[in-house]
Amino acid sequence: MGQKSFFFAGGGTGGHIYPAIAVAEKIVELEPTAKIHFFCSERNIDSQILDKANLEYTKLPARGFSSRPGRLISFCLSFGQSYRIAKRLIERSDNPVVVGVGGYVAAPVCLAGHRLKIPVTLINVDIVPGQANKMIARWADEIFVQFEETAKHLHKCKGRIEVVGCPLRESFENPKPDEAIKQLGLDKDKHTLVVTGASSGSANINDAVCALLERLNDFADSWQIVHLTGTFNFEKVRQAYISASIKHKLLPYYDDMANLLAIADLVIGRSGAVSVAEYAAAAVPSICIPYPYHKDRHQYKNASKLTKVGAAVIVDDVPDVRERARGLWQRLKELMEDEKKRQRMAEQCKEVAKVNAGMKIAERLLKIG
Repeated sequence: MGQKSFFFAGGGTGGHIYPAIAVAEKIVELEPTAKIHFFCSERNIDSQILDKANLEYTKLPARGFSSRPGRLISFCLSFGQSYRIAKRLIERSDNPVVVGVGGYVAAPVCLAGHRLKIPVTLINVDIVPGQANKMIARWADEIFVQFEETAKHLHKCKGRIEVVGCPLRESFENPKPDEAIKQLGLDKDKHTLVVTGASSGSANINDAVCALLERLNDFADSWQIVHLTGTFNFEKVRQAYISASIKHKLLPYYDDMANLLAIADLVIGRSGAVSVAEYAAAAVPSICIPYPYHKDRHQYKNASKLTKVGAAVIVDDVPDVRERARGLWQRLKELMEDEKKRQRMAEQCKEVAKVNAGMKIAERLLKIG
């Protein structure tokens, strides 16, 4: 049959790209001659992640859908241009398979694969599929999901859905906490609180934590903080920490989450589908602050997978920062003071964690490719 070519399509957030990288790693592990190519968005986060992973990619000009006349025209033009770029690359390849992983970039690529009559698959890790993935599901020969509940949102695709979990990067199978401790200059004898807003950061989480720094200083003897701020918010957060006495390391972004979460005693973060899967795989108790503005509230549903087994607690991201900080402190103080409770929560992560999804998907893709 010759060399197989796998085209992964998606981007805009790390939550779309990281699961695809996890599957790509396993494909190459099983079939070293396989060709891997990514179609991603023009956002910097996409190229930042893919460059570090040393993966070949093509940026597409695709834009998100909007019904507003001006933006609708832009959407249609960018969709058509992205479709043509993808189609040209795919049809020149050997034994191609298209793998959609979410986001507006994925749709034109998957449509190109569908019209070229080659296998099209979809990886959907959120409980509730996004608009693009609902469209792609119509063309997909197979759909891989993290949660059983996703099937009811794709009821016309039931025979093509397989529940496998969320593909996580290979580093989660063998994390190296000592590397993170050395790289970040941390104290191995102190507990570590990780604060993260996922790949793009979260201003609301940053503001709530910064409002609590005076109280967190009381834990300076036994705790330290690693705070991932997001690129745009780094300087504002840095200014807030200037007078903080608790040991801390501030970073706009950190790619080696497996190593970082391996040293975490507690994490504060969003509850995107990949984040939830990473907390569970790393067996780290979490305070989930779901993004509140999605219509389907899917981050609350993702977090509920952890809270139901006692592996996490939820704090609402309310508009008023003082109220948000009060709600966070109530949970945070309790968990920082109670090591036994943190240990119980960490143990309960095993009820949710699935670490072999990437391999399962890779094996299936190699069979249909």
